[in-house]
Amino acid sequence: MASGSAQGFDNFYKELKQTEAKDSTLTPKQQIDRLLKPGYTYRNLNPFEVLQVDPDLKIDEVKKKFRRLSILVHPDKNQDDQARAQIAFDAVKRAWNTLEDQGTRNAAMEIVEEARGRTKMNMEEKRRRLKKEGRPLYIEEDDPVKFKLAVNILTMKLFADQERKRQMNEDKISEDAKRKREKEIEEEEKKNRLQEFEKNWEESRQGRVDSWLAFAKNNKKKDEDEAGMGVGGGKEKKKKKEKKFSPIGFRPPKTKPESR
Repeated sequence: MASGSAQGFDNFYKELKQTEAKDSTLTPKQQIDRLLKPGYTYRNLNPFEVLQVDPDLKIDEVKKKFRRLSILVHPDKNQDDQARAQIAFDAVKRAWNTLEDQGTRNAAMEIVEEARGRTKMNMEEKRRRLKKEGRPLYIEEDDPVKFKLAVNILTMKLFADQERKRQMNEDKISEDAKRKREKEIEEEEKKNRLQEFEKNWEESRQGRVDSWLAFAKNNKKKDEDEAGMGVGGGKEKKKKKEKKFSPIGFRPPKTKPESR
């Protein structure tokens, strides 16, 4: 069993080295094409995939790979395809910045370790199903190369999920900030309207006072005029205004004497 495991690892290591050798011979155009494959926006979130390095590779070796790759895809080296080369170069530089910093490298490694753990759990689940069905317990991921591939695929998915969550949080923060700003604008407009009303009210104060004084003066003059009329003919005027009524509600007309 131990001999078989050792042989399996030797085969895995050999295939890995062959893959690395093949990747190292990719032309600048092939590297640009690789970095701009469909879905590259999320694919290139995985710095290990961008630089084509094993997550456990020492940082000095990662740096060497970064330098070789950055030269290959540099826009100045690809004058006939500068726009695409710039996108590829930015992806390579961003991947190196992530792995160069110990903090972001550790965060990236946590995602890789999660992918490894989930892949192993998936393998155990497959074995349980096979055992229940009475079938051989061998699965594809028992091959180290297939295991590595499964981990890489899941790692990219986890990086993409992390980015989507980040964008959702940013969108939520932006939406909250937008609502807050709209409320601030509404409060500011309300405050300005109140200030404008108070200003207009204060500016029109003298006009209101003058109108009231004129109104009071006119009423006083009218009262004085009515009082003056009451001195000479007020009672007579009052009598003219009074109406006499009979018990039945009206005064009967006077009868004229008959003429003979």
